[in-house]
Amino acid sequence: MTDKHGLKRGLTNYGDADFSLYLRRSFAKSMGYSSDMLSRPIVGIAQAGGGFNSCHRHFPELVEAVKRGVLAAGGLPLDFPTISLGEVFLSPTSMMFRNLMAMDVEEMIRAQPMDAVVLVGGCDKTVPAQLMGAASADLPAIQLVGGPMLPMEYRGERLGACTDCRRYWANYRAKEISDRDIEEIESNLVTTAGSCAVMGTASTMASLAEALGMSLPGTAAIPAVHSDRLRAAEESGRQAVAMIGTKLLPSRIITEQSIENALRVLLAIGGSTNALIHLAAIAGRVGVAISLRRLNTLSDETPILVDLKPTGQHYMSDLFSAGGIGAVMRELKSMLHLDCMTVTGETLGERLSTDLPWVDRDVIRTLHDPYQGQGGLVALFGSLAPNGAIIKRSAADPRLFEREGRAVVFSSLDDLAARIDAPDLDVTADDFLVLQNAGPKGGYAMPEAGYLPIPAKLARAGVKDMVRISDARMSGTAYGTIILHVSPEAAVGGPLALVRDGDHISLSVSSRSIDLLVDEIELAKRRSTHHPATFDGMRGYSRLYMQSVLQAEAGCDFDFLRKV
Repeated sequence: MTDKHGLKRGLTNYGDADFSLYLRRSFAKSMGYSSDMLSRPIVGIAQAGGGFNSCHRHFPELVEAVKRGVLAAGGLPLDFPTISLGEVFLSPTSMMFRNLMAMDVEEMIRAQPMDAVVLVGGCDKTVPAQLMGAASADLPAIQLVGGPMLPMEYRGERLGACTDCRRYWANYRAKEISDRDIEEIESNLVTTAGSCAVMGTASTMASLAEALGMSLPGTAAIPAVHSDRLRAAEESGRQAVAMIGTKLLPSRIITEQSIENALRVLLAIGGSTNALIHLAAIAGRVGVAISLRRLNTLSDETPILVDLKPTGQHYMSDLFSAGGIGAVMRELKSMLHLDCMTVTGETLGERLSTDLPWVDRDVIRTLHDPYQGQGGLVALFGSLAPNGAIIKRSAADPRLFEREGRAVVFSSLDDLAARIDAPDLDVTADDFLVLQNAGPKGGYAMPEAGYLPIPAKLARAGVKDMVRISDARMSGTAYGTIILHVSPEAAVGGPLALVRDGDHISLSVSSRSIDLLVDEIELAKRRSTHHPATFDGMRGYSRLYMQSVLQAEAGCDFDFLRKV
């Protein structure tokens, strides 16, 4: 009984190990497995499919392909379900349940007898949740993403969720298109399986999983409905078997150096602001802290090489055809830590040593001919955000980067919904819209509400962008001059809670600053009347969440799950 692999791992404790194994084999044989199959090493397949996750509707076929690869390599594949986070189907937001899914993944990997695990996810929060859980369980693991949907033709242009959905909704709010038009668009935005077709959070996290070395090379951008996606699944199953008994653990692959590689790639692809939160959470599970000031240094050094929506014109399927994340990383090679280990057993340098035969330079530029000379994300600091805030400058209007504005304040999402389109709202295009109490502890679990709508009367007047500030997040598919993740958040008494209508705020992207221009005496008066959020009356997971969730710069993970 010294061999603790396969079915012998983690025996149920009845006080008699031999009886436990005998009973386990008996129940396993009820599923029709032979003794030969039950003697093999086991690869668990953590899959996040479900009826409330349209992005994952192809997962049954994907899981079967993983099983095929495991069997071919001599292992026994056993799939198991975890929580599935369908971004648009969850209330108040999928972000609230990311940590719950991470706990689910970690505990099921620990509790069930498996020697390695393939993580099958795709929709926004599922990939970071799986990587967080796997990093904490520290069993050989490989990430397999579901892939992006295909954009489809509509009236002479390609549409793909979700940047196009926001563009058309803004047009609808501005009365530029009709009710009939928006209904027709609704039926043409999402027509295949897969995650959003643009460089939103799902595609960004798929790209970063490859950059971290946690998924097979060349697999991040394969469309969900492409046959290569099934071949990638099969090969992931094979590689999971090959990893058994090796030192290819998440703790050896996810390191300070590989995290920095992922940040470089994030900046070069113009990726989602949400990725900073997720990377911080993943890094925290292995004892690495991400510095937002270090992010600014990397951003100044790292150009944008990829021309994908929402900052460009192309879609993820175009990135796949153009050469994928491998082509991007080859351009960044001189900036990367090439000695980082990957799930194949190769170093990143070895992985990138083979030149791709062709790269589409309309989609992926060279390091010396970038789309933009600096990275897409910048951290801001100042009296309004002592611990930092984030702006996606590649998706913003540079004309709004250096200015002072008057605050128009909304105290909550309910307040925003009630007043944003009021005809008598005192607002001009030069004002700064400020949303409070939408951070991790704000009662809404940090929703993607930072993309505040342009007030209706301004939208109808042709205003397309204005400065918007909040402690919320925004979808990676969104765009605009939007300052997010303001920390500390309003709900815990951060300076954002003290902003009032008419206050002036100074923004300077060039100096990385955002300041509330109110004297300290007045702020002290306001602070004395502020009441931080409580969790009175909450129960279950909501109570645990409110008690334990950290701020954005720490990845919004739970304090008791991090190593740092």
